[in-house]
Amino acid sequence: MTKKRVFDIIQIGNKEDVPSRAFDYFISAVIIFNILAMLLGTFDELAKLHGLFKVTEYVTIIIFCIEYILRIWTADILYPRKSRLRSVLKFLVSFDGIIDLLTILPFFFLDGMVIFRMLRVVRIFHLFRINSQYDSFNLIKEVLIEKRKQLLSSLFLIIILVLASSLAMYGAEHDAQPEAFENAFSGIWWSVSTLLTVGYGDIYPVTVIGRIIAIFIAFLGVCAVAVPTGIISAGFVEKFSKSENSDKKFHDIHEVGEILCERESGLCGLTADEIMLKFGIRIYMIIRGELTIVPNDRLTINEGDILIVNSEKIMKKGNQKTNRKKK
Repeated sequence: MTKKRVFDIIQIGNKEDVPSRAFDYFISAVIIFNILAMLLGTFDELAKLHGLFKVTEYVTIIIFCIEYILRIWTADILYPRKSRLRSVLKFLVSFDGIIDLLTILPFFFLDGMVIFRMLRVVRIFHLFRINSQYDSFNLIKEVLIEKRKQLLSSLFLIIILVLASSLAMYGAEHDAQPEAFENAFSGIWWSVSTLLTVGYGDIYPVTVIGRIIAIFIAFLGVCAVAVPTGIISAGFVEKFSKSENSDKKFHDIHEVGEILCERESGLCGLTADEIMLKFGIRIYMIIRGELTIVPNDRLTINEGDILIVNSEKIMKKGNQKTNRKKK
């Protein structure tokens, strides 16, 4: 079995590739069994089955190790424009690479430091791989990437409010309760719990000035939480609108034309075969920079590519007309 074939199988496969699709289902089942074994192993009532849970955990971790090694081996196919070493390094620092490493790392340090045992919780993030083949996960990821500057700005605003409210509360409450507000930084816990509308109640103001300040900070906290929430909500609405409009444009193609492959078009990262199945569009030619490429079914479309296309419906009509002439 060639490296390219191994790569096609371990990546999220299309419905036509049976081995690749079977591997997707297999690895999804392994992830679920691994997480169930980890969760059920914490119940004292199931002490008699702890041995079975341990065996299940070990077997699934070994499968993860094999998959991790195969992904490193095929990294140069995942990043064809980079050298062998650079492609491996890029995979290692990618989201999938980090999650895969943190998933198997605690297996070798189960009796070591607490931090390694706590890393077992990272296995839950493997569930993202199950969802990565659906548009929902890709939509969330794209919204967070596109709105990252606005989200960072709102995070910066929240940090400023936390520090300011901590200093204000320290000045108002230090003399009344020095054990609770020992210094400016001791008020950060109260500030975070108030601004984020959690309000644990373990630390609270007792002076009149402190309570007045707390009222204003509580209102500011509602606004602070609403800002990133509004940004993400607006991003989802924008993405859904673009997706609907782009679908309409695809179905309105009635002759040979050009499509510029942009990030929001939903074409980037798909193969020519996947675009044909999903949108009914036949790609005749790809203009990529100074190159003109005649695509095969497995060629991946990159951002910035210009696609020379025709719709499947028009092709069928053309075939029907040709058949009538022959008759």
